[in-house]
Amino acid sequence: MGAKERKSGEGGEDMRKTNESAMLTLEKFEEASELVSRVIQKTELVYSEYFSLQTGNKVYLKPENMQLTGAYKVRGAYYKISSLSEEERARGIITASAGNHAQGVAYAAKSYGVKAVIVMPTTTPLIKVNRTKGYGAEVVLYGDVYDEACEKALLLAKEKGYTFVHPFDDLTVATGQGTIAMEIFQDLPLVEYILVPIGGGGLATGVSALAKLLNPKIKVIGVEPENAACMKASLEAGRVVTLPQVSTIADGTAVKTPGEKLFPYLQKNLDDILTVPDEELVVAFLDMVESHKMIVENSGLLTVAALKHLRVKGKKVAAILSGGNMDVITMSSVVQQGLILRDRIFTVSVLLPDKPGELTGVSATIAKENGNVIKLEHNQFVSINRNAAVELRITLEAFGTAHKEQILTALEKGGYPTAPMEAYYPWIGPPLQLSFQKHLDCDEAEAKRLVALYRERFSTVGLF
Repeated sequence: MGAKERKSGEGGEDMRKTNESAMLTLEKFEEASELVSRVIQKTELVYSEYFSLQTGNKVYLKPENMQLTGAYKVRGAYYKISSLSEEERARGIITASAGNHAQGVAYAAKSYGVKAVIVMPTTTPLIKVNRTKGYGAEVVLYGDVYDEACEKALLLAKEKGYTFVHPFDDLTVATGQGTIAMEIFQDLPLVEYILVPIGGGGLATGVSALAKLLNPKIKVIGVEPENAACMKASLEAGRVVTLPQVSTIADGTAVKTPGEKLFPYLQKNLDDILTVPDEELVVAFLDMVESHKMIVENSGLLTVAALKHLRVKGKKVAAILSGGNMDVITMSSVVQQGLILRDRIFTVSVLLPDKPGELTGVSATIAKENGNVIKLEHNQFVSINRNAAVELRITLEAFGTAHKEQILTALEKGGYPTAPMEAYYPWIGPPLQLSFQKHLDCDEAEAKRLVALYRERFSTVGLF
């Protein structure tokens, strides 16, 4: 798609500072909305009967996962490039990203017919590298994490004169992202709450600033991963702070330090911050797939998971689904974890005598309760006396927690007592927790969470 050139005067640091100081106004948001409409898909609000019934509110989803690039990032990237002078664009664009921003900048640069260089960590999944290349960008793989890739991008910008486009700490980029709020109000003029994911803060800055301009009484709630809540920590401290570490499956919002330029606007416009544990994102993925037939990445699911944490009823709530770029391997893992957390797949160990007919009795009991056996393992070495007991480890599919309990009760009544894995593998509990604390340098709460995930995950796939 071609793009009409706009002259912005001469380039330079002073001009960029002047341009940025004029951002986040109603006039600029209107300009940005008109410009980004050239390259975005129209993502109308989707009413969710499922989440409305679950929460007692009227819930609407803003599906930015349906954008051509799979995320909202193209909005800010395109508006940023449109605001540059012809000379700045001619020098080429450079940025650092491991995902959505990379594809947004690559696509926006292609639309303007300018060169784009994207520095990505060497750990970036191949599918994201190839998609970025597919939009015509030159990809440079460098470093193991985003911070190292960003340093390399800044160095290349200095050496070769490229114009650097920051993933989030840029008021022009934030203005472009804020066009989402304009569309929410067009679709739902009486919206009362907007939930927005937060990583570095660019999306939240744009959305909250415009929302407050259009309706000062609206509530804008930011949502962060529980173990990567840099904005919550910064707001509580009254200044930008850097977290010592982040640990979350929501990789798009795994940010240690929020944007310095954005922080004052978020202090002013955000009404609250909610945090969500990773386990709730896993369950939210299942809900979106089963109830809305949508693939939403973990960072985009933050607002979905946060719906049940709102302490209001009967309100019109818009939840922004920021993206849907997720590789198939990750999807498979998340689906499996979601089924486990919902008790739709579980593993149980039964001790029984090693004699003919015992397995038939167990399977008949499970079949009577409509349980579906996925996997069986027969462990003869759980006891030195095989005549006394062997272990039968059964992985089952159930309809949910109530059905699981029904099956376990039936086994107990049938003379087949069940036990948790720790009864036979004591190293799963406290010893494994201490090992995690020592080798992963995490606190007690995080170690316990990892043990729980380890137990559920590997019991299901039969690795212990």
